[in-house]
Amino acid sequence: MKDLTISNIERQNVLNNRFAVSKMQEHLDIEGMLFEGEYRFTKKMVADFYQVDISTIDRYLSSNSDELKHNGYILCKGKQLKELKLEFAHLINEASKTTQLGLFNFRSFLNMGMLLTESEQAKKIRSLILDFVIATINEKTGGGTKYINRRDVNYLPAAITEENYRKNLTSAISQYVGGHQTYKYAQITDFIYKAVFKENAKEYREVLRLDSKDNVRHTLYAEVLLVISSFENGVGAAICERFKENGGKMLSVEEVEVIVNELAEHPMQKPYLNDARTKMASRDFSFREAYHGNIAEYLQAVTPEEFERFIGDQSIDFDHILAENKDVLKRLKQAEDE
Repeated sequence: MKDLTISNIERQNVLNNRFAVSKMQEHLDIEGMLFEGEYRFTKKMVADFYQVDISTIDRYLSSNSDELKHNGYILCKGKQLKELKLEFAHLINEASKTTQLGLFNFRSFLNMGMLLTESEQAKKIRSLILDFVIATINEKTGGGTKYINRRDVNYLPAAITEENYRKNLTSAISQYVGGHQTYKYAQITDFIYKAVFKENAKEYREVLRLDSKDNVRHTLYAEVLLVISSFENGVGAAICERFKENGGKMLSVEEVEVIVNELAEHPMQKPYLNDARTKMASRDFSFREAYHGNIAEYLQAVTPEEFERFIGDQSIDFDHILAENKDVLKRLKQAEDE
């Protein structure tokens, strides 16, 4: 099980998921002050809830101030504090001469619960949080995350683009590369996967726990597919060029591997590769509970915007769109094949 007390990325993945945070807010019975549009909690309220001393809360505020402020902890002062005192003097229990008051919103209140190692109550909350995170993602995706990539509105255009560039590559392999008629395609595809996300198809399948019938490409995010498209197009063109330079002599699979590795090292590719690796490592870790050890250095928290794209208002029902547009897609395919 994930340990939220250790990993800032895992804590942020929870707090950036508004659906899970909202479920927790509905479930937890904690009385706050509805102030400026959201519930606020004093240090004493937070300490009482987690059954620790205020000094413990102060210690965590000091050692994790950037993270807690990022998630909504504020120092209330001036006019804002005056208005708060007027409305909630009976709940604040602070001396009237106090010039600033630390306030948690619900996200930073949860954040504190993920940090506190001394509190049994916080430990229970962490377990509950992880249950809610899994439940909300499963609810939004209809029970499985294998194809959560398809819920992104950008996925279908990227998949169509990739398929077109794939044809350029397979045509070049067919005409200009020697080797086993079937295996050479899989071998060169693996070189490209290794270059883009440092895993071959077999390793990727194991990380995502895919069945043999699952198509690896159907699980890839739009940004990763576009980088692969770029690679396939570049490798296809380089194979043709090398064939001409060789005076019409077929290339070996090993020569193609050198081409792929050279392309991977090109400075122009670096920003795109870094972006694709970051998206794959981070999203798979958060949405699929899949850890890509070879690109772990690229792991980041999934942004609130990404949660919206994959499980929020901006996400789409891919199968529904396919069904609605099957006639259009069929005509497109026929046009390509003519």
